[in-house]
Amino acid sequence: MALVSRTVVVAFDKFRGSATSAELTSAAAAAARQAGWTPIPVPLADGGEGSLDVLGGVNKRTTVPGPLGEPVEAGWRLDGRDAFIEMAAASGLVLVGGADGNEPMLADTTGTGRLIATAIELGARTVHVLVGGSATTDGGLGALQAMPPAARLRGIELVVGCDVETRFVDAARVFGPQKGATPAQVELLTRRLELLQDQYLERYGVDLADVPGAGAAGGLAGGLVAVGARLESGFEMLAERVALDEHLADADLVITGEGFLDQESFAGKVVGGVHRWAVEAGTPAVAIVGQADRDATPPDDLEVRSLTELHGLQRSMDAAVDLVGAEVTRILADRSQPS
Repeated sequence: MALVSRTVVVAFDKFRGSATSAELTSAAAAAARQAGWTPIPVPLADGGEGSLDVLGGVNKRTTVPGPLGEPVEAGWRLDGRDAFIEMAAASGLVLVGGADGNEPMLADTTGTGRLIATAIELGARTVHVLVGGSATTDGGLGALQAMPPAARLRGIELVVGCDVETRFVDAARVFGPQKGATPAQVELLTRRLELLQDQYLERYGVDLADVPGAGAAGGLAGGLVAVGARLESGFEMLAERVALDEHLADADLVITGEGFLDQESFAGKVVGGVHRWAVEAGTPAVAIVGQADRDATPPDDLEVRSLTELHGLQRSMDAAVDLVGAEVTRILADRSQPS
């Protein structure tokens, strides 16, 4: 009797607050080996925290202002003439201790702009800015003020990797509360973004009003578009770099996951991206997630297992790595039955 599927791609994003993508992918790979499968470990991200780890980690460090002005040592990557900057390392919410420690009206992206400027000074000609997990809603103004003038950016390719389609002036309403903004502050931040949108149009001749994704990272994406950047899917950017398509072509199954599954997961985040690429490769997909929003509607051909539904919220957060390994074991056991 033949045994089914024996090669499995394991490709996890982080479970924020519980485990990194590398930790989860490693646990899944170990469980696959124990089950007699050959794992292909491919840690992934969508442009937020952990994106540099997917690319092989940090090889440069620069001290820059954090989101509230305090100095932070931000890691970034220089690979020949390609630079990779994770904006969360310089302007991330985690740097101020989360929403409770943030000052949404004051937080800015100056540090990210300094990293971009440093990368250009050190010879980068293509600068990839991976956005997500920001503390800021400054429309990228701080970054632009810290960067070379637009005229001196000619010959520099700026590429922004993001995971949302939010419009520029909607950034405060959509993400402000997550960054500690009160309803009154959300309104003030929205007005500030509206004014910036007009200023960017007047100064750079770029209308951000209908640019999907310009609101990513509190409008940083839009600010960079104003000076010539192009927006790409952060997931696609990273997946191409790690040759996910080639790995899927050789696999019988892919197991992916992220900390919180909602409808946005299928519009630029890791689970939706892996599923889409798996469909193109003809590879079945399963997702193991920390939590799943009740309103999320996964595709019919994507099996989703929620650790919170299976084990409760606290245990899922405290033991995410072990629980992912156990679920991988169960999934592969089900698929190893004689056909």
